Amino acid sequence: MNDRPSILCPVDFSDASAGALRYAAALAARFHARLVVMSVDEPLVTEAVDLGTGIVWTPEDCRQEIARFVGRTFDHEPAPQHPLEYEVAVGRPATEILRVSRERPCSLIVMSSHGLTGMRKLFFGSTTERVLRETSVPVLVTPPLDPGPRRLQDAKRLLGRMLVPVDLSTASAPQLQAASAIGDLFDLPLLVAHVIEPLRSPLAARLHLTGIEPDRRAAAEDRLADLIGLVPRDRHPESLVVYGDPAEELAKIARDRHAGLIVMGLHGSAMLGPRMGSVTYRLLCLATVLVLAVPPHQEPGAWIRGDQSDQDVEDSANFSMR
Repeated sequence: MNDRPSILCPVDFSDASAGALRYAAALAARFHARLVVMSVDEPLVTEAVDLGTGIVWTPEDCRQEIARFVGRTFDHEPAPQHPLEYEVAVGRPATEILRVSRERPCSLIVMSSHGLTGMRKLFFGSTTERVLRETSVPVLVTPPLDPGPRRLQDAKRLLGRMLVPVDLSTASAPQLQAASAIGDLFDLPLLVAHVIEPLRSPLAARLHLTGIEPDRRAAAEDRLADLIGLVPRDRHPESLVVYGDPAEELAKIARDRHAGLIVMGLHGSAMLGPRMGSVTYRLLCLATVLVLAVPPHQEPGAWIRGDQSDQDVEDSANFSMR
């Protein structure tokens, strides 16, 4: 039985997905994981090729195109020497990505927030959105203009600081534990933030409850202190409570505090499974940094466990194309 973890990286041959591929390759090298590079073709397109041109579409042709894309992505750079596989599917992109992530099974999905389409200023790609709404594994969402790390050692410099927004629900503890594990691996300082939304109730406005805001802040700070206690002291976590619109304030904090990675929880329900909350959606629209979306009740996967020696990391960093 092969217990090697797998990382899935869907690509659409755009520059944005090339950046995601570099991050996926760096993580796969760091954790000796199998990297699965995937492309999904629309059924109407493959049928049109067969009927309109006389050229018969085959999965092998698409695999060769993925291999050429990988070669271009790592041109003049160190390229993956760890296990690399190509996956070709025909169907709805989000549906096929989720299917492959289950069947492999994969510990992590790495994909860009934008691709060949969906570059509008305030919206991210529809495929990424649908994956986030139904995924049962963590998804690392990369910004479209991020070219990705050139070397594995660049990760700490690129990430700088990790921002962990928490809503103080029961999902906050596993989210913070996953973030703490990542912080251990890359030696990143943690900033744990909670945003208190303004009261918009007409009744509260009429009552002029002057003491309610200090009480809300005090309760949030107490709960946040309890959560911070889950993080090892040697990580020196920092906590922050602010007021305002959650997505806007978190994007501002990430920018002002130079956080290159946001670890965000995905909301879920027992009936519908994991679903992306509105704050997560808006933050993905506003943020220009990496966002790791963690489904509820997920343990840190094998890709997070830092069980390699420093020599392993050094060896895996010196990869080259076979």
